[in-house]
Amino acid sequence: MEHIQLDSRALRVLAHPLRARLLSELRLHGPANATALAEKLHTNTGATSYHLRKLADVNLVVETDQGNGKQRFWAAAQDSHGWSDADNDDPEAAVAASWLRQLYWGQFAERIMHWERVRHGWPSAWQGAVAMSDGIVNVNPEQLDALMNELYAVMLRYREMEPGEGSRQVLVNLFSMPADPEDIP
Repeated sequence: MEHIQLDSRALRVLAHPLRARLLSELRLHGPANATALAEKLHTNTGATSYHLRKLADVNLVVETDQGNGKQRFWAAAQDSHGWSDADNDDPEAAVAASWLRQLYWGQFAERIMHWERVRHGWPSAWQGAVAMSDGIVNVNPEQLDALMNELYAVMLRYREMEPGEGSRQVLVNLFSMPADPEDIP
């Protein structure tokens, strides 16, 4: 699994509704051309092509060797991305990072609500395996960083395993935040 840390330029480029949707679509469903992506995302091919090129400029998507002529295929260049606000002193990138976090939280909430609407139609084994959990730990920033890296490593281990019979693509979200954000140290 390839992961990229976004720099300030990539953050600014990705903080656009269509670009974020294009990258998500390519990550979830694999390579596609601008025409298919435009149809799937209810936009036009010209805008889709333009925004794919912008994502390519910051190495978030790449052209594949599929297709011919104007029917170029695009793929996500990595499986995941992240960024560190501590590494960024660009005010525009800080605004872009905030926008992206809010977008991702909104998508997370929408996916959970959609799952709740349809989960009763899934086999009971899937209903029992899909889980939500939370926990509270007392850690300092270095320990929190280590904890998140360890959890991420466990997810990567499972991602690299050979899929078993009946496997499905599953979204795993890892996040952490202070239990009381108002209590600033």
